[in-house]
Amino acid sequence: ALSCTNSSMTGHDNCRSRLTASQIQRHKASLPKNFSDYESIKHDFNPQIPEYFNFARDVMDKWAEKEKVGQRAATPALWWVNDRKQEIQWSFEELGFHSRKLANVLSGLCQLNMRDRLFLILPRIPEWWLVNIACLRTGTVLLPGTSQLTARDILHRLQTSGAKCIITDESIAPLVEDVASQCPSLQSKILVSNRNRDGWRNLGDLMNNVASDHECVETRSDDPMTIFFTSGTTGLPKMTQHSHCSYGIGLTVNGRYWLDLTDQDVLWNTSDTGWAKSAWSSVYAPWIQGACVFIHHMPRFDSSTVLTTLSSYPISTFCTAPTAYRMLVQEDVAKYKFKSLQHCLCAGEPINPEVMKKWREATGLDIYEGYGQTETVLVAATFKGMKIKPGSFGKASPAYDVQVVDDDGAVLPRGEEGNLAIRVKPLKPFSLFTEYTGDPVKTEECYRGDFYLTGDRGVMDEDGYLWFVGRADDVILSAGYRIGPFEVENALIEHEAVAESAVVGSPDPIRGEVVKAFVVLTPEYRSHDKEQLVKDLKTHVKKMTSPYKYPRKVEFVEQLPKTISGKIRRVELRKREWGQI
Repeated sequence: ALSCTNSSMTGHDNCRSRLTASQIQRHKASLPKNFSDYESIKHDFNPQIPEYFNFARDVMDKWAEKEKVGQRAATPALWWVNDRKQEIQWSFEELGFHSRKLANVLSGLCQLNMRDRLFLILPRIPEWWLVNIACLRTGTVLLPGTSQLTARDILHRLQTSGAKCIITDESIAPLVEDVASQCPSLQSKILVSNRNRDGWRNLGDLMNNVASDHECVETRSDDPMTIFFTSGTTGLPKMTQHSHCSYGIGLTVNGRYWLDLTDQDVLWNTSDTGWAKSAWSSVYAPWIQGACVFIHHMPRFDSSTVLTTLSSYPISTFCTAPTAYRMLVQEDVAKYKFKSLQHCLCAGEPINPEVMKKWREATGLDIYEGYGQTETVLVAATFKGMKIKPGSFGKASPAYDVQVVDDDGAVLPRGEEGNLAIRVKPLKPFSLFTEYTGDPVKTEECYRGDFYLTGDRGVMDEDGYLWFVGRADDVILSAGYRIGPFEVENALIEHEAVAESAVVGSPDPIRGEVVKAFVVLTPEYRSHDKEQLVKDLKTHVKKMTSPYKYPRKVEFVEQLPKTISGKIRRVELRKREWGQI
């Protein structure tokens, strides 16, 4: 596999030498690099959508041309490391070379035509990025999946999508073999491995036997580019389709303004390759800006490894999930020196103000929160230079007109809780997903009046800041009161005994449902008297927020159920409480 044998592999000291001290020093400025303030973002963001657009040709290859004439900083375009001290660094030119060979494999040997679908299940290895780019070059619709999928999950995705090709590794190959006979559309199975396997074609062998020149296909801006399977609280995962422009141009708002990247930056985003956030911050947003995408391939998240990596490499921008920050701040962060780190961000779920406070105290850096969905690009965020209101995820991004609306799509007054929504009339934003492919009913259900409903509940304050209440189906209705789980969880985590918590509604014969907190204790409190801890936590929450919101039930657990991307699965806890599983 390329990740183990490529000749560009080298020690990180040599890689790091590409970044001069002066380049690193410039990263220490805390002021925005690509804009002056929030109002300037709204004024400046006005992307033009051409009839034809292809990210590989119009962005990646353009940066390769700039490299050749010295118009881009001397940083890699892709910088990959793992726990075994192996490394790869590729320039945009090298990414072009390898991805064109892979494009020839797809269009030639695999006979994939434009709009044919390819299912990709790989961990954070360089081939994952090459497949992304090669699919762009051939017009193949990419369907990413996480390595945590079961055989049943893979069967559903292959049958529903009609994918003609799958690319994966040895850990997933047996699962594919178990279901392949039930997938008549599947024509090619490609393995990323140093070894061969019966019934599979080896990617390395295939790439060694094709030419390195390939002419990129002509794709219209609105042609389908990628499909993500997104899970709701009920039913099977939906196929969320994006076009070449919705992500390829739409994610400019993420890269230029929220991440505030330039071609001198090194961005580390820790998202799993199966999720849209990886497309956001590990492909399109950084490469739109010509920045370096840094990847540390860890088998599992390890706090000390993350902190050591941040202190050992010239990473200027770091984006991870709130769950990860919660784990990181339980370490002795202050003993690490992050000489290059200038900008920290999070997305995926709300971040607790207490975690932000601890990270700032340890590093001197704020965490800038972003809010979006698989169906969107950045919906709202805190941007550099903006006042951070702890508990708020900031203001609307310039990509959308974001409002809080009632169930009929009417805009609500400031301060009233409602549905977080994006205006789609008279003009639907180009950066919104195209459809739930094959499910027009689910697609139509997303819209109310002039708005697309995100499925989240929130409030907009007088200053235009947005505050997350919870998923529409996470809100707790207790004795006539509406209670969002996030506010209760914020209160709980400020108690020194609480490492993590999740709040859901629990059945109650009098109130209908009451607030129940599932709490993971910090190591220092695990041996404390549990009855007294319950009393202390209830009293603490009553002091921190409205008394009716306190958890009437508390259960201590070793860990919380989470998705692969680190989001707490409240739906699982809620179903358990209501006897649905």
